[in-house]
Amino acid sequence: MLLRYNYRVYPSPGQRIALARAFGCARVVFNDGLRARRTAHEQGLPYPTDGELSKQVITQAKGTPQRAWLGEVSAVVLQQALADLNAAYRNFFTSLTGERKGRKAAPPRFRSRKDNRQAIRFTRNANFKILDNGRLRLPKVGDVNVHWSRPLPADPSSVAIIKDAAGRYFASFVVRTAHETLPPAEPEVGIDLGLTHFAVLSDGTKVVSPKFLRRAARKLKRLQQSLSRKQKGSANRRKAAVKVARAHAQVADARRDWHHKLSTQIIRDNQAVYVEDLCVAGLGRTRLAKSVHDAGWASFTAMLEYKAARYGRTFGRVGRFFPSTRMCSTCGHIADKMALSVRAWTCPCGAVHDRDVNAAINILAAGQAESRNDRRARVGPAPVPAPRGEAVTRPDAARAPRGVEGISAP
Repeated sequence: MLLRYNYRVYPSPGQRIALARAFGCARVVFNDGLRARRTAHEQGLPYPTDGELSKQVITQAKGTPQRAWLGEVSAVVLQQALADLNAAYRNFFTSLTGERKGRKAAPPRFRSRKDNRQAIRFTRNANFKILDNGRLRLPKVGDVNVHWSRPLPADPSSVAIIKDAAGRYFASFVVRTAHETLPPAEPEVGIDLGLTHFAVLSDGTKVVSPKFLRRAARKLKRLQQSLSRKQKGSANRRKAAVKVARAHAQVADARRDWHHKLSTQIIRDNQAVYVEDLCVAGLGRTRLAKSVHDAGWASFTAMLEYKAARYGRTFGRVGRFFPSTRMCSTCGHIADKMALSVRAWTCPCGAVHDRDVNAAINILAAGQAESRNDRRARVGPAPVPAPRGEAVTRPDAARAPRGVEGISAP
């Protein structure tokens, strides 16, 4: 499988200038190609092919006084900028036709020179090289110092040099690795994601949400107020913007590190992992938006999914309309809609349920049932089927954001 390995790089002042030049050239080529295709569309001309576009905005442009400086950077960087433009158009067209799943992709937009986030990519044709002394040799940039936090498992097929909004530089390698099968583990687990407790496992384990953004809210507020007082376009405003970006980067890094540690532990300890398919985009438009984004459920479940594939574990998602919270894990009875403030409830059969633990148990049962069903039909985990009048329907779910069943109160 293909994996991406990121490392922090520390370019010298001269190398930063060379990287800034490469960032600018790649951005200009991308914008020129986008402008050429938009002009052709507006004038009713045929869609420019990749070869024609490359010849127009790179080869011929280098011979003009206005774009002669494009020859100061590696040609592979410019070609990869056009490749990014083609990928953006491809995603847009496949999204229009319905071939691309997920949210609709917007058409590509012009890149701004005022954006602190910049990136370029080198492929094997660019002859980038990892030297014996640990430095990374980049064409027309030089030998850049790299902090190798872990060894690369294989020779990389490409490397992207990324500058984030906080002014940090990273080298992102794409490598092909073999699957690493872990020793078999007996337990299987269902996970109910929430806000007060980030994750509640079907075995009763509750993981308290660290709330990284909430803890850093006072510092972020102070830095944002300082930024708003600076005059637009001034150097002090750019410096203040970098300080805000660094504070947000610290929050994001802490959250990502915590997600990695928790997901790795869950994958190592369980043979199969099942989670609920929450609609994070819809929940991000409710009054719980800040807490939802602070939790980072989407990135956490994505980590579980790729780590399960890498280490030979089973991963499954349960449909977002499955009533995991309201269904009794003992008898299968589906209770009426309950408020988020209800943390425990009693079933008519006499079973007393903790809201989150009961949901996790139902998610585990539903995931196991779906994994055993060859036709991938939706089957309930309860031994007693629910009456037709108590089944969850789309009109009922449309009155609340999708996936709100498994959310705990903040």
